[in-house]
Amino acid sequence: MSTAEQQPDSTSPHTPDALLGPADVRELAAALGVRPTKQKGQNFVIDANTVRRIVRTAGVRPDDVVVEVGPGLGSLTLALLEAADRVVAVEIDDILAAALPATIEARMPARKDRFALVHSDAMLVTELPGPAPTTLVANLPYNVAVPVLLTMLDRFPSIERTLVMVQAEVADRLAAEPGNKVYGVPSVKANWYAEVKRAGAIGRKVFWPAPNVDSGLVSLVRRTEPIKTTATKEQVFAVVDAAFAQRRKTLRAALAGWAGSAAGAETALVAAGVSPQARGESLTVEQFAAIAEHRPEAGAAL
Repeated sequence: MSTAEQQPDSTSPHTPDALLGPADVRELAAALGVRPTKQKGQNFVIDANTVRRIVRTAGVRPDDVVVEVGPGLGSLTLALLEAADRVVAVEIDDILAAALPATIEARMPARKDRFALVHSDAMLVTELPGPAPTTLVANLPYNVAVPVLLTMLDRFPSIERTLVMVQAEVADRLAAEPGNKVYGVPSVKANWYAEVKRAGAIGRKVFWPAPNVDSGLVSLVRRTEPIKTTATKEQVFAVVDAAFAQRRKTLRAALAGWAGSAAGAETALVAAGVSPQARGESLTVEQFAAIAEHRPEAGAAL
């Protein structure tokens, strides 16, 4: 922590030293017998300036209800509580979930009633306590980042703004635009829900243990108007999955299974105004939706 952060202000409901520094994180982990594991994708943020930067970048407002996935030892949770009206944290780990409320009460007692914990796998959560969430902020492990993000956006349409910290490679894929070599399924599906962009990079030294890869921030602002299409999300996503399952093939070939035949795929593509010789990485989410609308009648029902 900086010298300024070490000077508590007794008049503030959350003092500058309430956030966790490197020594605090290690002491907490030791007291709980927690050893970060690669299997769980655990890399705890140990820098107070970094978590405050994340909160600023997320645009968290005093009236926001923030849902945080994977709070860990609470580094980011405390910074979110400084800025938001309330925070709901979703934690799958038994030990971390049991310890987090006590950490909040000890370090930010004036805000403890503004905090709620959901001890569950985020992929299984279908409802959250209290008011509907307006913002999602999370430090997501690489192996579950995309499915967790898409699931939360789908299940909680009240989430207007999202900021996730993920492996840099995943950040690039989520924010990629058509024509980019890393544009793919995550890019299209995230864009179904929101306008997506890279929002910065995070160095390795702010984590404990330091990961072997760089991290990036991704901002997602929910679309004010959904994609205009008569196709359902499931129908559109089926086209996206088929198109990128064989991304080196033309869409006429890649969508043959989806359409029932290569000829059927060509018919759907032409009707949607898309070249049968195009490839999935060149299409916008709107174009995928148009293709979904023209699936041949003979195709298997979704």
